[in-house]
Order: sequence, then C-alpha cells, then structure tokens
Amino acid sequence: MADARPRTRVVILGGGTAGWMTAAALANDLAPIADIRLVESADIGIVGVGEATLPHIRQFVQHLGIDEGAFMAATHATFKLGIAFEGFGAIGDRYIHPFGTFGRDLAGVAFHHYWLRAGGRVPIGQWSVAVAAAEANRFAHPNPADPELAGSYGYAYQFDATRFGPFLRDYAVARGVARTEATVRSVERDGTTGDIAALHLDTGERIAGDLFVDCSGFRNLLLGGELDEAWEDWSGWLPCDSAAAMPCASPEGAIEPYTRAVAMPAGWRWRIPLRHRVGNGYVFASDHVSEDEACEALIAAVEGEPLTEPRVLRFRAGRRRRSWVRNVVGVGLASGFLEPLESTSIYLVQAAITRLIELFPAGGIADADRNAFNRLVDMEYDRIRDFLILHYHATRRDDSTFWDHVRTMAVPDSLAEKLALWRATGRVARYGEGLFLEPSWVAVLIGQGILPDAYDPRAAIPDDAAMDRAMQDLRARVGATAIAMPEHRASLAAMR
Repeated sequence: MADARPRTRVVILGGGTAGWMTAAALANDLAPIADIRLVESADIGIVGVGEATLPHIRQFVQHLGIDEGAFMAATHATFKLGIAFEGFGAIGDRYIHPFGTFGRDLAGVAFHHYWLRAGGRVPIGQWSVAVAAAEANRFAHPNPADPELAGSYGYAYQFDATRFGPFLRDYAVARGVARTEATVRSVERDGTTGDIAALHLDTGERIAGDLFVDCSGFRNLLLGGELDEAWEDWSGWLPCDSAAAMPCASPEGAIEPYTRAVAMPAGWRWRIPLRHRVGNGYVFASDHVSEDEACEALIAAVEGEPLTEPRVLRFRAGRRRRSWVRNVVGVGLASGFLEPLESTSIYLVQAAITRLIELFPAGGIADADRNAFNRLVDMEYDRIRDFLILHYHATRRDDSTFWDHVRTMAVPDSLAEKLALWRATGRVARYGEGLFLEPSWVAVLIGQGILPDAYDPRAAIPDDAAMDRAMQDLRARVGATAIAMPEHRASLAAMR
C-alpha cells in the first residue's frame, strides 16, 4: 500500500562540504519521500582547508554508488593510512596513529598487553601494517581475506576540499535536488509553533519548508542565530582558536600516504599531500602567538614553493547545546567545531547526516527523534573532544607557555577517568558507538609516553621464549606485507 503521507519539504541552507554532503545523502536515501532544496550564495566562501579525512568517508562514497577512481580524480585525492604526530609527547618524538590494529589479540587479550610484558622497547608501530606501509610510502587496498596482516588496516583520503562540494553538487542536482543561488535576507517564523516557516531571499523568493538543515557554517544563521541555541565553550581545554592556511607546490619524489601533525610553540602544523599540491597550516592559540608571528612561522616551515599568502581563519572549540531544535538541524560547523587535529570535521558531518536519515521525520517531527539525535551527536562531539585534549595534555613539553598550559590544565572528568583506568591497568574504556576505539587510544597514549603501571595478567601466561618468537615472527611478517605493496604514487596512477 502506498504511503499517503505528504512529502517532507527539506531546505538546506548553505553549500560547501556540509551542505552538499547532506543534499547528496538525502537525495540518495530519501528521494521517494522528500523534496530537497539547497540555498547557497556564491558571495560566501567555504572554509575549504579540511583536506584530510577518516576511513568512514569511504562508506559514504560507496553508499552513494560513486566510483572511487572518479571521486579521487575529481578531488585530486591521495590515500591516507594514518596521521604522524611529531613533537607532541616531547621534542623529537614521533609516532603514527594508524587506521588499523597493532599485532593481534591472543586469548581475548589485546596485543599491547603482550607488548608491555615484553618491555615496550621496540616501537609498537612495528607491529602495525598501516604504520609500516606509511613509513615506506606504500599503499595497497586492504585484503579482507587476510585479517591478520593485509586486511588489518583501513584507509581514508586526503583531497581538495574546494572540489569535494562541487563534485557532490553535481551528484545531488542530477538526482533531483533543487539549487537556489541567493542570500537569505530574513527568516519567517510560524506564529503558533515558533518553528521556521520560510526563508526570504534577496531575489524576492520565499522558500518554505518542513525541515531546515543549517549548513551555514560559522555564520550559524538558523540554529545559533534565529533560534539562539546556547553554545558550550570548550576553549579552556582546546585553546587553539586560529589557523593560518597556505598551500605549496608538491615536491618531487614520493607522496606520503599519511597526514603530518607537527607540534609548534603555540599549537601545531599540518601537512597534507595531494596529487597537485600540498596543504599546510598552523593551528594556533592567539593568546600565545600573534597572527603575524604564526604566518611567518608557517612560511618558514613549508616544504615547497608557497602558492599563496597565508589565509587566517578564526574559530572557537565547542558545540551547540542541542543540534536539533524545533524544525532546524545543525550539520557541520553550524552544530559545533573541533579543530582538525584528528581530521574529524567531515566525519562529524557524516555522522549527523546518518542520524538524520535514521530519524527522518517523514510523518512530522517527534520529540523522541529530536532527543535521540541530540544525544547521539553530543556523544560524538564529547568523545572526540576528550581524544583531542589527550594529545595536548599527554605531553612532557615545558618549552613554551602554550605547552605548559595544556600539560598542567584540569581535564574533563570523562577523560580523567579514562587516563586513570589506563595508568592503573593498561585497559582502554570500551564503548559500542562513537569514534576512536581501543587502537586509537593505544596509539596516542603509548606514542606520547604514557605507559601503564600494569598489564593484563593473562598476558604473562605464555612461555617467554615462545612469546618472544611469536612476536618477532609477526613483526617480520608485518614488515614484509608492507614492503610488498606498490609505492603510493604507483597506486594512485593505477586508480586512473
């Protein structure tokens, strides 16, 4: 029997990555029950510096039925096996947070407990295929038939964010999304419910809707502006509030299949290799360095000919108290902002879209759906927040006022509990939903020198000699698996 309910009119305010990801996903999943319209202005630029992603983006691309090679060619994408952190634990330290596991579990005990039993003298990354391949500038698609080695990792993309939105725009428009280029002049509210009734544009057009998705970025016209939803400020824990961004020409030779995050006196610097250029930026705390000094430091640090002058962006860490209020859903920067230290911005957009589709109000908005959406989005932001704070707080650096502050600051109770559990037992708090599971926490905690006082007593059961042989054999097979892969540049060429 056909659904007799009226089609839901969805109005998306703002293009860019968040807007067109939302439009593309809704068009793909909800076209039979929703009419989708996106309003964007050519006069309003996009942030466009978030060029690194997490492996979840592959699911998004695949779900839309987009060919990986076509997507990568259109966005000048490279493969990404993880993030190299340099100088975070101490000056001179370096480790990679891989998109994959370390070693393999044995008898229900995670590998890092056996590594701790062995003394932790050899970097734990030598038991990660993703780390070994990244260090060798090699890449191959994972092989699910070999979960212990060639299938023990995932991958993401490093791409030109200014090309991602237009790529998805073409996809969405071809599937029925109506695009209007205009600027919002005023917002009309329903006099009875207080919901948003329509947007009035500078063209004179009135765009009415049942559900409005605010993808207006830092301007936050609907959720934070018209509805005045409260903001939770996290700058006390994440004090970086600015970024100077500047691309440079690609150097000759290998293309690194990973993103680099390099600690700086007042924050950190990113380096993201694409096919046609390298993205660079300095995320900094303006209380500890001036804008001019940050730009000068970035120019001095880039490894290639600068292609533009540095562009400075300003932001603050935090999120709206609720991301779905009345009939407005905030997605992307309109919902919250967490600095790009772990490439989470696009993931947070994707997570919000996924929840919106699952809880889509086809028969009218229900409080239960709104509450569930807000609970799930808040959980994502809060857990990512704690993981980002860990990178700063877990440091031995005392060489600048910035690092002194983050090293000594009080952290959220939720993070303090995780740290106490790790230090006492070597265990990582487990949860079924949300980002950054056990291997990610292990990578950062061990990578930045926080070793626990104990390990799982079951790790002491195997015979010493047999355990040592098994670990050395696995280490050798990890290295052999990585070196058998083609070079990253050759893998990219094959994708064309």
